[in-house]
Amino acid sequence: MKNLFRSAIVLIVIAVFSACTTKQETPQKPNILFAIADDASWKHWGAYGCKWVKTPGFDRVAASGILFTRAYTPNAKCAPSRSCILTGRNSWQLEEAANHSPHFPAKFKTYAEALGENGYWVGSVAKGWAPGDPGKINGKIRQLTGPKFDEFKTTPPAKAISNNDYARNFESFLKVRPEGQPFCFWYGSTEPHRAYEFGAGIKYGGKNLNDVNEVPAFWPDVDTIRTDLLDYAFEIEYFDSHLQKMLKKLDEIGELENTLVIVTADNGMPFPRIKGQFYEYSNHLPLAIMWPKGINNPGRIVDDFVNFIDFAPTFLEISGLTAKQSGMQKVTGTSLTTIFKSEKEGIINPERDFVLVGKERHDVGRPDDQGYPVRGLIKNDFLYLRNFKPERWPSGNPETGYLNCDGSPTKTYVLDTRRYKRQMKYWQLNFGKRVEEELYNIKTDPFCLNNLADNKNFAATKAHMIDEMNNKLTQQGDPRIIGDGDIFDNYKYSGAVQNYYNRYMAGEIINAGWVNKSDYDSDLQEK
Repeated sequence: MKNLFRSAIVLIVIAVFSACTTKQETPQKPNILFAIADDASWKHWGAYGCKWVKTPGFDRVAASGILFTRAYTPNAKCAPSRSCILTGRNSWQLEEAANHSPHFPAKFKTYAEALGENGYWVGSVAKGWAPGDPGKINGKIRQLTGPKFDEFKTTPPAKAISNNDYARNFESFLKVRPEGQPFCFWYGSTEPHRAYEFGAGIKYGGKNLNDVNEVPAFWPDVDTIRTDLLDYAFEIEYFDSHLQKMLKKLDEIGELENTLVIVTADNGMPFPRIKGQFYEYSNHLPLAIMWPKGINNPGRIVDDFVNFIDFAPTFLEISGLTAKQSGMQKVTGTSLTTIFKSEKEGIINPERDFVLVGKERHDVGRPDDQGYPVRGLIKNDFLYLRNFKPERWPSGNPETGYLNCDGSPTKTYVLDTRRYKRQMKYWQLNFGKRVEEELYNIKTDPFCLNNLADNKNFAATKAHMIDEMNNKLTQQGDPRIIGDGDIFDNYKYSGAVQNYYNRYMAGEIINAGWVNKSDYDSDLQEK
């Protein structure tokens, strides 16, 4: 009888121990904090060695997780880049959402919507998916990045910086979260998007013109442009200051250990030849990811190519959602979890050796609302670009102010080098028409100044890249490759002026607040 009693006790203890062990081994769904700056190139963050932009928040995430050296957006403009993030699909797979300021197609569900329907507390602050019309569901405007938490305001350190108290609004989001529910939050700063208060970096940030250790060779190295760069740096630092507060808050409430933190930007800096274009500074973006409970061997530097379409499948996988449960269209990207689980640095998955890039129509300003279609492949150290309509102006028509380039002191200065100094070099690099094919060694020529497309020594490299690009785009059903590319020009703008060019040229006064009056080049003779 005693033996039976002892056996029963042992079985009970084993059962209790097993139950506790099972409970401990069942991972809690991780939180997700996605922090995205608005218009910032990859080099201008402390973790990448930049000394004139101070980003301790970004640097902390990199040191506590992974710093990625080859992260790229497929489309270097706000709305299409964010569409790729939210859907896990390349922009040419998103119909209207391939364009800037579009109507977002109802058929494409976002990861935020999917997580919100499957147990996550979802929210966002400031700039989510924009600009454009997200559409409606049951008469209500779709919240593509989650419900907004924008109540609290603050006094910004410069005139052009948002008064949205990003960090306090994040705290507000956390306070109303149902107990025990994992969260997914989109921190969408509006910095360092234009406009800037000229001289803010020096006046308020204590910066000096000599701090800038590199002015891209496609601009003149002058005080005006250095000042503009310091103002840009000051705004990145403001974005980072709120990230620091968010990380501190998560630490205080014991949530940081199980929060996947991703810090990046939507496209390159808002300067000529960068934002809205397809060179190295346009699509190559900062990326640091930390997740103390989910990333092995933190502090690593990873050189695998990472695409913005990889974020959505990553979020779905770590949340335990299957494709069927998510209700999303089939994603094209690949989850990053194998990199998280690895212990290695450098190249982890040799198959991650390329990124496809492309654009259609960005801002208004060409006849009949035409775009500037481009497709490209970045593989190893090379960038290949095909400009399908080289007869068009890549940054928009001169007569309407090169509308695919935000107004800035740098833009005006570059334009003035042609107008008043009769120097064509900088104008051509930033605003002039381009040849049909471009090929650059982005390792030795990061400013993409030496076009190798007609160089016989690189003929084999170019041929291989063209074949690979066309094959992959054909598999993805890209209308531009399979013969229906003009469909992108026929999609209507949302929020932007329809038929802007034709109306402007007919004498109508139309506001385009993102360019300066001095940027219009109606006297340009070059065709």
